[in-house]
Amino acid sequence: MKNTYRLTISCPDQVGLVSVVSQFLSDRDASIVEASHHTDLENNWFFMRHELCANSISTDLVSLQTDFKTLADKYDMKWSLNCSSVKQKVLLLASKEDHCIADLLHRWHCNELDCEIVGLVANHKEVEKFAQWYNIPFHFVDFNVADKSQSFEQVESLIEQYKADTIVLARFMQIIPNDFCARYSGRIINIHHSFLPSFIGAKPYHQAYNRGVKLIGATCHYVTAELDAGPIIEQEVMRITHSDSVHDMVRKGKDCEKAALSRGLRNHLQDRVIIHQNKTVVFD
Repeated sequence: MKNTYRLTISCPDQVGLVSVVSQFLSDRDASIVEASHHTDLENNWFFMRHELCANSISTDLVSLQTDFKTLADKYDMKWSLNCSSVKQKVLLLASKEDHCIADLLHRWHCNELDCEIVGLVANHKEVEKFAQWYNIPFHFVDFNVADKSQSFEQVESLIEQYKADTIVLARFMQIIPNDFCARYSGRIINIHHSFLPSFIGAKPYHQAYNRGVKLIGATCHYVTAELDAGPIIEQEVMRITHSDSVHDMVRKGKDCEKAALSRGLRNHLQDRVIIHQNKTVVFD
């Protein structure tokens, strides 16, 4: 795919927003290859994502960002303008359950995920085999301790060392401290093995089995201080029956987890997700 610039906007809804942005881009000879708009009528909020052909624009990215800031300030916009050729650096965090890690690394290896995976961090040493197979750095961090604050300090140090843009909790199974969530707000993606907001916390498949549900699912969401309650990016469901055991639900649910996490991460990497309060707008 040709190099593109991705412009995303979130702001109070006002008459003429599409027109002024379009005029700004037209004045710089920008060719729009993809355009998406959405207005939240209940909250009077406007969302936009435009993908622009970089070669068509008569100025460089830094100048374009500088010029657009003036327009953005006038209309109270939260915005980003990124280049598709600059790959996000992703740090993976995992635990003993390895199906999501294996799936993400395979998709990355096959160029389905346009990013740079800079490392794999886990609290189980046997996960290292995946890092070795895909030739990425591995770091073991022990969380089997009374005070986990030092363990999270190690993780933070690795995030800063690798200059990670995005942190993916691929069944990491640790509760993230509040200050950690705040520091990396909008940058930590988790996969929870239930169709949130149902069955938060531990053993959601057991909870679902005890309720006799007919659908199980998985939820990819941003991490916030409130457990399993951050803005939802993607969800996947699967129908089950009364004959499915907890073991069956866990087995089938893994497919939901892999699908939801990979789709959610891909949308995040392509700047298709805009967070507003505790919800998201996802432009497919």
